[in-house]
Amino acid sequence: MAHDIHIIGGGLAGSEAAWQLAEAGYRVRLSEMRGANLPGGGDMTPAHQGDTLAEMVCSNSFRSDDGDSNAVGLLHREMRSLGSIIMREADATKVPAGSALAVDRDLFSGGVTSALANHPNITIVRERIDTLPSEGLTIVATGPLTAASLAESIGAATGKDALAFFDAIAPIVYRDSIDMDVAWMASRWDKVGPIGDGKDYINCPMDKDQYHAFVQGLIDGDKTDFKDWEKDTPYFEGCMPIEVMAERGVETLRFGPMKGVGLDNPRTGRWPYAVVQLRQDNALGTLWNMAASRPS
Repeated sequence: MAHDIHIIGGGLAGSEAAWQLAEAGYRVRLSEMRGANLPGGGDMTPAHQGDTLAEMVCSNSFRSDDGDSNAVGLLHREMRSLGSIIMREADATKVPAGSALAVDRDLFSGGVTSALANHPNITIVRERIDTLPSEGLTIVATGPLTAASLAESIGAATGKDALAFFDAIAPIVYRDSIDMDVAWMASRWDKVGPIGDGKDYINCPMDKDQYHAFVQGLIDGDKTDFKDWEKDTPYFEGCMPIEVMAERGVETLRFGPMKGVGLDNPRTGRWPYAVVQLRQDNALGTLWNMAASRPS
């Protein structure tokens, strides 16, 4: 199919752009380099796990879905009103997460991939684009995992020597490894979400001594070696590695992602000194990820 617009990158932004343009009647060529096992070949990035479009490589959360109280929720509402494929599939695959919108990431990306693959105005091509196209209308949506050759082409065109974004991973925990004689189910302030019951997160409390030992362990413990492409990447303040936060001061985590505010421990009747919150990561509820300091 001849195309009207070329989109490079099949992540969240590229997938949404392809869908909106196709729905408006434009013919779209969507180039995605992942998919080595598919016709046309391709390359895997250092962070992705598979070849589906719109894969969520870090958290499974789109943050708050409360359109009446914050900008992120309002954005979700606006996207839904415009027929967003990202919001449609997120709503179809969401898991309990209080007032946040969290999804089963495999079902979500699979749904987006299927919708785009079956749209008559979209052609998905598994190919690596090494240079910016010199002709035609093009949207570059390759994100922080842009192939080195294309990144050089973008740098030459923009006059910038670096384009970077750093995001920390959200570790996954098996549900049956959690001691529920210590942990308990609750959302912050017992807030009930669209599909939850106000008890959507697993909360793992720490007392003062446990917390201080934990922070010291983070500081003293072995750290994961950076990959070559990560070494010169600046941290993003909104999603910082936990060991970096710990190095900023002993209280940093307790007033950030490990704050106990709004979480009444049923065994003590008080907020915990510090807490690790776990958010459901798949529809079966067998996998849970460590949530960041965002509304629960």
